[in-house]
Order: sequence, then structure tokens, then C-alpha cells
Amino acid sequence: MHALLSLLPILVVAVFLVGLRLPASRVMPLSYITAVLLALFVWKIPTLQVAAASLNGLIITGTLLYIIFGAILLLNTLQESGGLATIRSGFTNITPDRRVQVIIIAWLFGAFIEGSAGFGTPAAVAVPLLVGLGFPAMAAVVAGMMIQSTPVSFGAVGTPIMVGVRRGLDGAPQVSEFAAARGLDGWEALLPEIGAKVAILHAATGTLIPLFVIAFMTRFFGPNRSYRDGLRLWRFALFAALAMTIPYVIIAHLLGPEFPSLLGSLVGLTIVVPAAKKGFLLPRDEPVWQFGPRDSWESEWSPDNALTSTPEDKSTALPMWKAWFPYFLIAALLVLSRLPAVGLGSWLKSFSFSGLLLGTSVNANVQPLYLPGTIFIVVVLVTLPLHQMKGEAFVRGFRRSCKMLLSASVALVFTVPMVQVFIRSGGGLAGLESMPVELASGVAALAGQAWPCFAPLIGGIGAFVAGSNTISNMMFSLFQFEVGQQIGTDPRWTVALQAVGGAAGNVICVHNVVAASAVVGMVGREGDVIRKTALVFLYYVTFSGLLGFALTRLS
Repeated sequence: MHALLSLLPILVVAVFLVGLRLPASRVMPLSYITAVLLALFVWKIPTLQVAAASLNGLIITGTLLYIIFGAILLLNTLQESGGLATIRSGFTNITPDRRVQVIIIAWLFGAFIEGSAGFGTPAAVAVPLLVGLGFPAMAAVVAGMMIQSTPVSFGAVGTPIMVGVRRGLDGAPQVSEFAAARGLDGWEALLPEIGAKVAILHAATGTLIPLFVIAFMTRFFGPNRSYRDGLRLWRFALFAALAMTIPYVIIAHLLGPEFPSLLGSLVGLTIVVPAAKKGFLLPRDEPVWQFGPRDSWESEWSPDNALTSTPEDKSTALPMWKAWFPYFLIAALLVLSRLPAVGLGSWLKSFSFSGLLLGTSVNANVQPLYLPGTIFIVVVLVTLPLHQMKGEAFVRGFRRSCKMLLSASVALVFTVPMVQVFIRSGGGLAGLESMPVELASGVAALAGQAWPCFAPLIGGIGAFVAGSNTISNMMFSLFQFEVGQQIGTDPRWTVALQAVGGAAGNVICVHNVVAASAVVGMVGREGDVIRKTALVFLYYVTFSGLLGFALTRLS
């Protein structure tokens, strides 16, 4: 019964947002109220703790809006300076085929940004870049969300493993005993082993993701509405996938969880971009694939308030290096600030605000200089003199960015507090575990020996609610470890399946979709996006679960 009740906030989202296609700004208040009522009257959480969790959610919302604003401001700055026009022409010189462009930008460049920064940053960078190149806003958001699966478990220099799984397993005696039985020097030596298994599962499952991206794009946004137009590029799509996933697996085994997405995507870019320029594995007997004329697009693809690229530019063409320099600088600053050996991240984190809220155990912590939003704004300030922008052009872009930001705020103001109430619902007078753990326990009781098939689903639900693979891993890693031991299988595999499912959950996470949509001014269509990306989520958790079940039987 408690497992079923734990599902109610999620069911509200599924029914009203995805099923009835209501905007997130109307659905998320309902989900928040549902979570609060359950916490107060079923879990019997003290009112102050619920209020503190809600307040912490508002603080986190502020940080998300800050990141979104920085991304929007950079995009509008480049649009005003003419940088986007130069970038657009550069991609046309590689190939004018939109299917190849989306693989390079969303899959490879997006994976690189995920590997360096994580936390939804790829959508904030890749999605507006696609729109700037002439993609419909809806197509850009769907593509940007679909790729937030394979690279996510190793995002932000391995944070979901090195922080999420580590904190989830830390201090558990059964984990230390398992490590000692294997002759390991401390239980943390399990983390690279778990990471290597995560890479194998992701590589096997994620190799089809670029093909899914282009097939979905041609089916839902192409002039012929045909999967076949995307599937014709199957050889190049698999080549581009393997160019990333093969080095990704090798790096996970040799270097550990910090670098598979970061370095694997760089290797992929150096292989795929020259190959695309030469037409390698691209069909030569058919015309280049393009979207239909803009006046033939459906209104939901780019609503009136959506950002659209314009063929005319407000300044003269820029040299290619100047146009791309802001993105190179973003990538460099993200990497430097996330690598522990550099020390820049520690310095940026030292400027923080933290404290317990309303006298409860709920701790709020904000590190403003460490947030990607600060990096975006710094890059904007560098771009202004570099692109020789006039003051009125910047003011136009700034005003447009503020208007776009306001449309995202309503949905996020309720989404993130709902998440915080949901995951902080343990320890009440009812003596129940938190809602996510009660839900997972109910599924485990039903699954029995088939648990590995369902382990990714639990990780995915955690990320769907929390919006973070890291948080999902913190909540469920120990639970997954214990279930693995109870059914007599290698618990490293069940924890790995948790991490893979947690990555897949980002594909359908509401506040990630809201954030990605807000960056291109397409708030209100979140349900339409999730209806499409949910198919990828179901594929990911099903295939990885079946593969994990087979591997646990063999181990």
C-alpha cells in the first residue's frame, strides 16, 4: 500500500502532463500538493521539515534558473553578434545533412559537455545551438534530451559514481565485508569495478541512441514523417556511436569513472567530424536530408514564444574561430573547474552559502561561482569585446533572455520543491522509509530473483523524480546492493544497473525537460517532449535490465 501511495506524485505527472498534455506550470503544483499531503498525513513528517524541504527546493530552483539564464544569454548574444550565422555556415561546410549535424552536436558534443559539467548543462548548450542552426525548437529539445542517457553516469567528471554511489554505499558494513572477501584494500576499491560494469551496460545499450535520435527526428519532424529517412543513415549512426562507446569502455577500465564520457566523446569527435566531411558511410544516391520549409512546420514545433534562427544577421560575418571561441572557452572552463587535480573547482566552491533550514536537518548549500551559469556569464562578458558588439545589441539580447526566463520559473518553482519533499520523506512518526525507498521495496518484493530486470527501472524513477543520476544513486545504491546479495547475485552488477537506469531517467525528468525547453523559449510543451523521449527511456531500462539479468546469471 505504501509503495502504491509513493507512486501518486509520479502518476499525477504521468496522467496530466504526459497523458492529457497539460503544461508543466499547471501540473507540477498538483504533484507538489500530492507529495505534501502524503508527507504530512501518511508519512507523518513534521510540518517544519516539509516546509524546510520546500524552501530548499526553491533555493535549488534559483540555481537552475541562474544556469538557464546564462545559457539563454549566451545564445542571444551570439545571435546578435552574428556568431551563430558563422557556426551555421561551418556546419554546412561539414555537411548540410541535418541527420549528421544532430549526431555531431547532440550525441558527441553533448556527451563532451555532459562529461565535463553534467547537471543538465548539455541541453543548455546543445539545444540552443541546434535551434541556431535552423532546427525546430521541439526537435532540438527532443534530441538534446534523448542523448542524456549514455554519457550521464560518467558526467561531471564521474560525479554520479564517485559521489552518488560512494555516498550511497558509505558506512555500510555489508559493503566493507564484500570488499574484504574479494581481497580489496577498502570498500572504495569497488567503485572502479562498478564503473567498468556501468560502461559495459551503457555501451551495449547506448550504441543505438544516435540511430534513435535521427529516426525520431525524421519521423516526427521530417517532411515525409518517416522513420525510414533516418534509418537510411544506419551505418553512419552506428559508426558515430561506436567511435564514442568503444573508447568510452576502454577508458572506464583503464582510468576509472571520471573520464569515459569526457575523453570518449573527444575521441569520437576527432574521428567522426573528418569522416562526415569526406562523406564516409553517408548515402550518395539520395538528396541531402533537410526539414521542410518553415511555413510547413506544425505550430507545436516552434510556438510563438520559441526561439528561432533567422537567416539575416545583425552584423557582418565573423571568422570561424571567433564564432566558436565562446563554446571552446565554456568547454575549457568547465573541464578546468571540474578536474580535482587543477584545484580551481575547490577555490570556486569555497565561495558558498550553507546552513540548516528552519531548525531542521535539511541543509541548503549554494556555490554560486561553481555553477555553470557563472561560466556562461563570464563567457558572455568575454564575447562582447571579442565580437565587437554594440551596447544596444547586447541590451536586446539581455531583454529577450529575461522574458524567456520568466516562462520557465512557474513550473520549476513547484517541480523542485516537490522533488525535495518526496526524497526527504523518511523519519516521520509513521516509521516509514522515504517515499522512493518504499516504492523500490514494493517492486523488489514482487520481482524476486528477476530483480536485475527491474533494477534500472528503480534508478530511472529516482532520476525522473530527482532530476539527477547522482541523487538517484545516493538514494538507491545501498538498497540495490542489499537486494543483489539477498537474491544471491553479484551486488556490483545490481548497483551498476542502478547507475545505468538513473542515467536513463534523465531522458524523461520533468525539470530537465522544463529547463531544456526554457532555453529555447518553448515552455508549455513538456508533455509532448516526454511522450517521445519516454520510448527511449523504456528501451533503455528494458534492454539494460535484460542484459544485466543475463550477465548476473553468468557471473
